[in-house]
Amino acid sequence: MDALTTPFHLPLIAILRGIAPSEVLAHVGTLVDEGYDAIEIPTNSPDWSRSVALAAHEFGARATIGAGTILTTADADALLAAGGRLAVTPNTRPAVIRHAVERNLLVAAGFATASEAFDALEAGAQMLKLFPASVYGPTMVRALRSVLPSVPLFAVGGVTPDTLPGFLSAGCQGAGIGSELYKPGQSVEITRAQARRFRQAYLDHAA
Repeated sequence: MDALTTPFHLPLIAILRGIAPSEVLAHVGTLVDEGYDAIEIPTNSPDWSRSVALAAHEFGARATIGAGTILTTADADALLAAGGRLAVTPNTRPAVIRHAVERNLLVAAGFATASEAFDALEAGAQMLKLFPASVYGPTMVRALRSVLPSVPLFAVGGVTPDTLPGFLSAGCQGAGIGSELYKPGQSVEITRAQARRFRQAYLDHAA
């Protein structure tokens, strides 16, 4: 990707933390229908690799399916084996990032400081994830943008439809959206409604 272009048509990574394989196709299908093309299933979800495999098989041609909370090289290998293409980390572990990139995975690397951001980029991460974004706020994003190269930056952690525009205005290209989008056990209808709220917030800002 060039400069600040993300690999996603809609740069909102939908995080389905806690989803079960029996539910994943319905919720991912709803998100894809609503225009989402980046889906993350965290590794602390029940049988996460099975969920990734199901989603990738059914929707991999229309969306980038991946896993979050990638903590080890084994996690990255399991993601690849399941057919996933996006590895999202909560922290900066250069060895894990480098391994995932070498295996041709897209990596959105979690960081909390400028030093960690540069370590992640040096290891090959194609995208950065400020986490937890709600703690640092848009002011942190503006400060980071003064020193970071042209790399896609996502705000993740506590982002809501109301706070999303502030992060975008400060220099983020997108966001990862979790509990405000999906909570374990919720209905597909709630997922759809929340997805529409976030999408509209993004589109209104981009207009």
